[in-house]
Amino acid sequence: MSELSALPLHATADLSVLRQTVAEWRRQGMNIGFVPTMGALHEGHLSLISLAKSKADRVVASIFVNPTQFAPGEDYDAYPRTLETDASKLADAKCDLLYAPTASDMYPEGFSATLSLGGPAFGLETDFRPHFFGGVGIIVAKLFNRVQPDIAIFGEKDYQQLLVIRHMVRDLDLPIEIIGGETLRETDGLALSSRNAYLSPEERRIAASLNEILTALSHDLSSGVGRETAQRKALAKAAIIFDRVDYIEARCAETLAVLPTGSVKQPARVLAAVWLGNTRLIDNMAVS
Repeated sequence: MSELSALPLHATADLSVLRQTVAEWRRQGMNIGFVPTMGALHEGHLSLISLAKSKADRVVASIFVNPTQFAPGEDYDAYPRTLETDASKLADAKCDLLYAPTASDMYPEGFSATLSLGGPAFGLETDFRPHFFGGVGIIVAKLFNRVQPDIAIFGEKDYQQLLVIRHMVRDLDLPIEIIGGETLRETDGLALSSRNAYLSPEERRIAASLNEILTALSHDLSSGVGRETAQRKALAKAAIIFDRVDYIEARCAETLAVLPTGSVKQPARVLAAVWLGNTRLIDNMAVS
């Protein structure tokens, strides 16, 4: 608690304080925006805060590195935790409240609830991280229940996650509008990500190739090249550049369903996950 009280904005780990604060805002007729994060904030996160500020009277951000979305051997312990720096960035962005619960608070002893998600959760990420959306779903549902926002902002860089949350909110009749925030990129096209900090200088140089590959794939598809042909070309190039390719695929932009064979005749999204050393990069973009 003392650590949070020293931060440069209103911050709490206490659920009762969170709820009292939000309730007071509601008594004043204000609507609530929410931006959930795992910290290690960069300009992409702060753009989501800005978007929330433009659509809500008060904005809550959460910082919580969620253990249930990490499998054994993944980078949960190594994931960057920079609370003081993050709080300064949130204060500069005029965030109204930081909620930073502990793992024991979110998952007390004996916690056993699970959440099974289908639809856009099938395939892509779950082919390689089958635990992932179950962990994301349960923590987002808990945070929604605690904050009870009117709107919530999720970055489009995690496009599959955005659609999964949108479908979960719809299926559970939650009165929350889910808004996607545009992916911010470095000047060479690399999508901003907290995990970019893991990259060595040489890996960082190579990482920009992912944007180039997706841009070329999107162009091929929009030019009428068949999906299978365009994907094979992109995969072949990625296999030369990256240490491992989990997937590079074009999917339906609204459902992430597999597209029919041949040329793409509906709104589509190209999505990718690749590895450089021990760092996994994901990215996506619309097919124009």
